[in-house]
Amino acid sequence: MNLAEYRRAARAWLQDNAPADDYPEADGVARAREFMARLYDAGYSGITWPQRWGGQGLTQAEERAFAEEARDHSLPTYVFSIGLGMTGPTLVDRGTDEQRERFVRPLLRGEEIWCQLFSEPGAGSDVASLQTRAVLDGDHWIVNGQKVWTSVAHHADWGLLLARTDVEVPKHKGLTMFVVDMRHPGVTVRPLRDMTGRSNFNEIFFDNVPIPDEHRVGEANDGWGVAVTTLLHERLSISAGVGMSGRRDDPASIEALRRSVDTEDPLVRDELVELHIRSRALALFNQRLSQETKAGIFPGARGSAAKLLLAELTMFRADLATRLAGPECALADHPLAREISLAPAMALGGGTNEIMRNIIGDRVLNLPPEPRVDKTVPFKDLKVGTQG
Repeated sequence: MNLAEYRRAARAWLQDNAPADDYPEADGVARAREFMARLYDAGYSGITWPQRWGGQGLTQAEERAFAEEARDHSLPTYVFSIGLGMTGPTLVDRGTDEQRERFVRPLLRGEEIWCQLFSEPGAGSDVASLQTRAVLDGDHWIVNGQKVWTSVAHHADWGLLLARTDVEVPKHKGLTMFVVDMRHPGVTVRPLRDMTGRSNFNEIFFDNVPIPDEHRVGEANDGWGVAVTTLLHERLSISAGVGMSGRRDDPASIEALRRSVDTEDPLVRDELVELHIRSRALALFNQRLSQETKAGIFPGARGSAAKLLLAELTMFRADLATRLAGPECALADHPLAREISLAPAMALGGGTNEIMRNIIGDRVLNLPPEPRVDKTVPFKDLKVGTQG
């Protein structure tokens, strides 16, 4: 079918199948699994993923058409966002054929939920300093340690785990990536309740958890290279809203405000226009990066730029909503309360804004490193602007 027919079919399917409202938390995961199975069977999950591993094998044009049609719907796919945006693409890029055959199709059908196990209490922005250990014992690796700030881990069946396998080499060179069974008795998941009242993050403890060597992703001690692939997909997927919902660039809450406030006020109109421009610019930038990625062009650090743009857009949107709605939007039962309280997290998760700016300055703009100040030299004797 041509693109226009594909778009019409997607629109009709969404009208018949997209839920009218968010699922209640009590049965949300089970119903989200059912929705993902219908989405897959209809041909709208893994649209550009390889057919060999369960995807649809279509082009960016179809994926973009479906995303545009889904924009007016709130799709219950958040619990699958880590798998769709990060762990699944990593397995497609870096996994073995056996791993792709085993894990990709169940992920796309919503049969299995995934999480990503990188951050630790002492290794946040500097992931390479992580201390969770994996020691080879025959044909299994035995894992001990702790991870934290892990999204959807309390629902996850599988996790992509980065662990230290060699302590005698520089920190980036002694890491290995694994697929870990989150249901194993040695895995303890403890949800962390945030200011929204929900448990979006978790801390996880590993106590002598065995992982078969066949679940190692990439070569032993080459985990940093695999992690870079995951982080690239993470930043692109966060900025593009992969697996979140259809409503992304202009939420229903902002649309409701637009109808209720005085849009004849030139200041209000200016800010609503600014919101639309920022949203549209980010969407176009993400579209370009996605097209390049599918064409085999590595976006590199520009993925960090996309993630930074989204974080700044999210804060701008929350600030605008707060000013338009007034103080009452801070009340727990206000429809904007959760969106506003979650906004600061976008500037932290997936790498802080400061880390993103450092990456952009170093790897995109090629800015010179900041001179280090020798604290033993009196300030009056420092020669500012001279670099060796």
